[in-house]
Amino acid sequence: MSATQNKLSAAGLLVTLGIIYGDIGTSPLYVLKSVVGDRPISELLIYGAISCVFWTLTIQTTIKYIWITLLADNKGEGGVFSLFSLVKRKGKWLVWIAMVGAVTLLCDGIITPPISVSSAVEGLKVLNDGIPVLPIVLVLITGLFAIQRYGTKLVGVAFGPIMLVWFSMLAILGLYSTLQHPEIISALNPKYAVDLLTKYPNGFWLLGAVFLCTTGAEALYNDLGHCGRNNIRATWIFVKIALVLNYMGQGAWLMQQTELSGRNPFFGVMPDWFLIPGIFISTTAAIVASQAVISGSFTLIGEAINLNFWPRVAIKFPTETKGQLYIPSVNWLLWAGCMGIMLYFKESAHMEAAYGVFIIMAMMMTSVLLWYFLVYKKHIHFTLVSVVIGLFLIAESAFLVANSIKMKEAWVMLIAFFGIFLVMYITVRYRKFSTANIGFILLDPYIATLRKLSEDTSVPKYATHLVYMTKASFTDQVEKLVMDSILDGTPKRADVYWFVHIDRTNEPYTMEYEAQELVDDLVIKVNIKLGFRVQAKVHNYFCFILQDLATKNHFNRIQKPEPYGSYNNSIDVRFVVLQKYLSVENELGVNENFIFEAHQFLKGISLTDIDAWGLEENRTSVEKVSMVVKSGERCNLIMRGHKAQP
Repeated sequence: MSATQNKLSAAGLLVTLGIIYGDIGTSPLYVLKSVVGDRPISELLIYGAISCVFWTLTIQTTIKYIWITLLADNKGEGGVFSLFSLVKRKGKWLVWIAMVGAVTLLCDGIITPPISVSSAVEGLKVLNDGIPVLPIVLVLITGLFAIQRYGTKLVGVAFGPIMLVWFSMLAILGLYSTLQHPEIISALNPKYAVDLLTKYPNGFWLLGAVFLCTTGAEALYNDLGHCGRNNIRATWIFVKIALVLNYMGQGAWLMQQTELSGRNPFFGVMPDWFLIPGIFISTTAAIVASQAVISGSFTLIGEAINLNFWPRVAIKFPTETKGQLYIPSVNWLLWAGCMGIMLYFKESAHMEAAYGVFIIMAMMMTSVLLWYFLVYKKHIHFTLVSVVIGLFLIAESAFLVANSIKMKEAWVMLIAFFGIFLVMYITVRYRKFSTANIGFILLDPYIATLRKLSEDTSVPKYATHLVYMTKASFTDQVEKLVMDSILDGTPKRADVYWFVHIDRTNEPYTMEYEAQELVDDLVIKVNIKLGFRVQAKVHNYFCFILQDLATKNHFNRIQKPEPYGSYNNSIDVRFVVLQKYLSVENELGVNENFIFEAHQFLKGISLTDIDAWGLEENRTSVEKVSMVVKSGERCNLIMRGHKAQP
């Protein structure tokens, strides 16, 4: 992690407030409303709820995420894929943990905007119960997704001040209300939490609503790279105080009521004269929280593409701000999901169970990966780590069970979950099948043939520099399909044959290369190392490598030889991309055939290989090559009726 990220400053703390805490910071909009519901107000219910919220924020957010999980940074970056990259060699099955964690976070991107924005806009009903909340929310969310293509740099500058105003409002309103019923402070005693879970009728099931107070903790870890560990920890002190004060203030207000009658205690603590500005600030904060989740989803998919968890889709960079990207297909997928969720549930209260379930699942996946990190990377004692992570998993399992009882009302979110998971599953499985059936061969037996071909002027020259992308990580190897492409049919004569391999590293922003000449100025293997957050721009990288090697006198054939060079001095580079298809010889099982057919469909709506690798279309040839995964029985045709000619 860079010193700049870790350096504490007023500007850094303000940015952290805007980027990190939008999700968890808007939880007071709906947590206690969800806990109380239509239940009669009682000291056991209210004090127990406040106690549960406080200790959930303390144990789940402060201890697990602020103290422990933020230690699991990958060169300053956080999130499920960053953590997976650090421990993936410790167990092949961890790929499924990473997939579930990523899918649940994407589901968070679908449900956070509707629940946050609708909870804020529903405050208008305090002024006039007839105000149509649904169309207002739909317009706000649509506008939010529509501006994503332009980037959020200008809007993002205001995020910090907006959230500073928001948390200040939470603290002031909460403190004012708490002073009206100061006895509520005693609710911080964990005894009230235990009493609620053990003595209140069906008290355990209230954990589902209580959990909503910490839903932004996973997003907090995902955004580690934007602000740095020290800034997050420092701002959390202010954020937690503001949150706890507001929850206690809502509790104090509730103790003066007999029942909610559909009201929201969050707006109940506001003086009448402050309702309109309070609703405006709440809605603005909810939009900030939604923006943070949407941006996090773009980052997550960007990492998934580079780690081969997601089909290659178009990625745009609307601003020069590092790490800010825009993925059109994901943007409108999330928008469609948000519209569907809003139209299906209509009110924030109906979304709460589904919201909690998917965030808990994401947290549980992080707990599993965190165990591997602490044991194998930090080398902390196995037993100690197992006890601590085990306690987190027990608590998270309790939250999951308490939330899942309402999942029958949220089946639409299960459709979204399994749809996204299926895309990741197909992508991962296809890559596994494809890699397992690539035949790698040694280059050495072909060196003499390539030298002879390069010097044979009777064969038309294909290119000065002929470049193949290869998955072979070893310097002296390449796919057999590549050599078949060069030598079969009309041989491809070139002055220099290049074999380029892209190596995705476990670090986020690596940009390095190694070049080894297997034959001086004739056969060269290049290994480009890119971090999992770096977009591939192979054409640009290759041209840089050519110039760099020539400048350092490691390579002497950068320009066209005569007579070609007398016409122009532009670098003559030709990339060849091999596009695999299934040979008719294959006889696949149902599962394998589904994977291949589904992958072909996804590939048809995704980026072409040229765009995915960042190649220039006018300098790239695409060749289709058949791939045999599982051949059928040998063909035994019997010849009949043949007569020899006299």
